Amino acid sequence: MTLVGPENPEQARLLRLLRDDGPRSRVELTDALGLARARFAAEVERLTAQGLVEVAGPAASRGGRRSSLLRIAGQVRFGAVAVGTGRLDVALTDGELTVLSRLSEPLDVRVGPEAVVGRIVELLGKLRAEAGLSRLTGVGVALPAPVAVREGSPVSPPALPGWHHFPVRDAIAAELGCPVQVDNDANVMALGELHAGTGRAFDDFLYLKLGSAIGCGLVLGGSLYRGATSGAGDIGHLRLTDDGPLCVCGNNGCLEAYCGDAAVVREALAAVQAGRSAELGARLAEAGTLTMADVAQAATGGDATAQELVRDGARRLGQVLVGLVSFFNPAIVIIGGAAPGIGPILLAEIRGVVYRRSTPLATGSMPIVLSDLDDRAGLVGAARLVSDQVFAAC
Repeated sequence: MTLVGPENPEQARLLRLLRDDGPRSRVELTDALGLARARFAAEVERLTAQGLVEVAGPAASRGGRRSSLLRIAGQVRFGAVAVGTGRLDVALTDGELTVLSRLSEPLDVRVGPEAVVGRIVELLGKLRAEAGLSRLTGVGVALPAPVAVREGSPVSPPALPGWHHFPVRDAIAAELGCPVQVDNDANVMALGELHAGTGRAFDDFLYLKLGSAIGCGLVLGGSLYRGATSGAGDIGHLRLTDDGPLCVCGNNGCLEAYCGDAAVVREALAAVQAGRSAELGARLAEAGTLTMADVAQAATGGDATAQELVRDGARRLGQVLVGLVSFFNPAIVIIGGAAPGIGPILLAEIRGVVYRRSTPLATGSMPIVLSDLDDRAGLVGAARLVSDQVFAAC
């Protein structure tokens, strides 16, 4: 049966309730939606015919005639894609956005968008075949780049050379024959937090995404805020100094040029050349190169130079967060994407800067925490991204 979007706002609200809260009784849903029983029954019948909703069994008795539970239909399956500068993650989720299966592999984005999109389609096809699906309900894609969401394409992406205005959304949709949505990875991870992470308990929060590219997802009033042209939260290229290191965007002194993974590795190499870290020097001699994982392992192992590199980056991140916190006044700041092991070092330094330099009104009750979703934030968020489209009123 062909899966299509709902026909009106009531259907969209119903589907989102079932997606976000799981199976619920007809009585609960009727009350939550504020619909007359006859109207509610008609909407459920339409969604059932569309293959989006099904009966999940009897609900707990509340006296009188027992109600039935409704849930997102089992045939609803979303594809989730997280493109990194060095890694590709692809997953299949159910209608409640639980990750059912996933595939991951190294990726060099410099091979170009056509090759990467082709590989995405291949991996999604493999997951779909293993699950016995004829088609997917929709696919969400996270890119490490500014994205024009309406067009579904990256715009002047420093981390994705050769991808400018490539129609990622339309290229994948043409191959898979289903709705596709594309957004930048910080926004997508914020959606993942909103759905299944610490952010679920808050209507207003900032998600700070670290890694090779730095970004910020803004959730305000329970919804992702993108700005007028989908450019909100692009903090990686805020200029901290006029004469700082050269950034991949072509400017000097950007936050990412100081705090991105490549920047930390650059400083680690300089420290080795200056003879400041025997531990990092040994890793460089053994592998011929250094990675962010090397720096993280050295830092967690007690290497003072590696720890100082992490703290230096964290202090600069904290300086930027001071301005963001003062401007947006979020209920919580969630940090994700850090290399394994260095979270506590980062967190201590960032908290020190933000709590010391921000006003008590803005930070008096505002926690700063690490994401508990790890690398699942991007996949859950990608599924949430496209499910919002599929479940939207049309």
